[in-house]
This record gives sequence, C-alpha cells and structure tokens, in this order.
Amino acid sequence: MESSGVRALAPTYPIETERLVLRPIDPITDVDAIHAYRSLPEVCRYVPFEPQSRQEVAERLADPEHVRSSIDAPGQALDLAIVLRETGAVVGDVLLMWRDETNAEIGYVVHPDHVGRGIATEAAAPMLRFAFDPVHGLGLHRVTARIDQRNPASAAVLRKLGMRQEAVLVENEWFKGEWSTEVDFAILDREWAAD
Repeated sequence: MESSGVRALAPTYPIETERLVLRPIDPITDVDAIHAYRSLPEVCRYVPFEPQSRQEVAERLADPEHVRSSIDAPGQALDLAIVLRETGAVVGDVLLMWRDETNAEIGYVVHPDHVGRGIATEAAAPMLRFAFDPVHGLGLHRVTARIDQRNPASAAVLRKLGMRQEAVLVENEWFKGEWSTEVDFAILDREWAAD
C-alpha cells in the first residue's frame, strides 16, 4: 500500500456544478432550510437520525465538527450544503466521511421537493473527486456508500456515480423498530479514474 503521508482536504468554495453550488453549511443562516427537510419523516426513513426539531438542527450545526469546511484527519467529515444555483435555495446536504488511511464513505440528503432530478448524483460527484484526486483531494483508494434495501432511488444515484453493488447484508440491523437489510456500494480509485 502506498502512503502519501500527511493529507488534508481544503476545497476552494464555492464548488459549482451545472445546476448546483456546494459550500460549507452556515450554522446560523442555514438552520431553517436544513430543518425544512431534516424534520420530515419521509426524509429520515432510511437515515440514522429521526426527524429533528428546529432546535435540534440548530444545536447540531452549532458543533464545529458538523460544519467543517476542511478535513485533515481520518474520522472527520465534510458535510456541505447543496444549493440550487438558479434560486440560491439550500435543498440538501452531501457528506464525505474520511474513514481511514485509504477509505471514505459518501452520503446525501435531499429535500423531497427536489428528488428525482439528479441533484444527489450531481452533488455527490465532486465528493468522489475530493476522495480520489491525489493532487486536490485525499488520494484515497476506495469510497463506499451504505443504503437501506428499501431505498431504490438511492441505489440508482450510486449506480449513476459509477459505484457497484458489493454486498447485501440481510436483516443485519434493528433499525427504527424493524430489521433493515443493508446494501453496500463501492468504487475504487482506478474505476473512478477510468470514467
């Protein structure tokens, strides 16, 4: 295994895609927009957190670990606001969790009013670049994503990103009052580079 020594990820903001702007979450001005989707049961159905009150969202964002604009050690996460370029509205957030020396995990949450439009795919693509790019990113070997089997829309996002399904862990977790089957996706640095 090659080691690149000390690494860090400090993107230049804003990050612009065709329709989106990705930027650090503002712990004050983004509370209402983030509460608008993180308070909805349908959004929280397949994610670890329960619907959150405005106060819970505000308290979470008050923690500097949840609004990082850079990461410099495994165990840290970069969670960015997904903003529509056309309107300036925050419609979700996208996460890159640096797991260890060679691996990261991605995740995303999008307001239901904006699902089915490719927003999660468009927002997650730069996160893969941050994970794999050896010059402007972390130069990692592998990125994973874990989803609930009952969430085929998320599986479609991951496939569009070039990730492949690697495992189905049948009823592996008691999750929100029922057994959940986890589906694991992954992509390697060389696979990402080949796309």
